[in-house]
Amino acid sequence: MGLTGQGDATGDPVCPLCGRPIPPGVPQSRHHLVPRLRGGKGGQTVLLHQVCHSTIHKTLSETDLARHFNTVEALRAHPELARFWAWVAKRPPEWKGKVR
Repeated sequence: MGLTGQGDATGDPVCPLCGRPIPPGVPQSRHHLVPRLRGGKGGQTVLLHQVCHSTIHKTLSETDLARHFNTVEALRAHPELARFWAWVAKRPPEWKGKVR
């Protein structure tokens, strides 16, 4: 459970980046670990909060995602994104926020 994306105690999926549950009705989307336009069409995806997904694409280019940040572990380790994951982890699961 926890960061594996399998679910929390309520059975809701868990965002593998911020570690918060993703209950029904919370804005969410699937992130292609390798961008579709860089060869990832049909590849592995992970379910994320929409705000987490949007922050990835606001921060990194498709090329950087494909070359260097194509795993959950790499995304979690990116310095700027790691600060965001730590910060957003303290927010309620339904928090939408704004991507800066």
